[in-house]
Amino acid sequence: MRRLTILRVTSKLLIPYILLFALYVQFHGDFGPGGGFQAGVIFAAGFILYGLVFGLAALRRVAIPGLVEGLVALGVLIFAGTGLVAMLMGGNFLDYGALNHHDPAHGQHWGILIIELGVGITVAAVMISIFFAFAERGRVE
Repeated sequence: MRRLTILRVTSKLLIPYILLFALYVQFHGDFGPGGGFQAGVIFAAGFILYGLVFGLAALRRVAIPGLVEGLVALGVLIFAGTGLVAMLMGGNFLDYGALNHHDPAHGQHWGILIIELGVGITVAAVMISIFFAFAERGRVE
């Protein structure tokens, strides 16, 4: 029982830093290594650690499965919507320069941030959904 207590306390201390690091990777991805995919995996790892330590029922209260499935779709819509907005503004699909006619470099910066946000949301939600699918295998309730 002592090991479980230490694991729970340590996890409670580490999970906020894992999620904070995921946000750093997400928003620093256009300036250096990282981006949406890496941030999504790190973010999901924080939730999966929570589920492994505190149980699937506790994770379901924090990451509601219906909400997680909705986030999968939301991330894809953000990605595709950014491409469509670029097309409506006279550019090609995912031509970020078209997002700001006055300063294409500024448009590219915002376009990449938005695209990476969509990718990060989708990857995190899919990874959590995969964890739910595998964790529920063989369970009888």
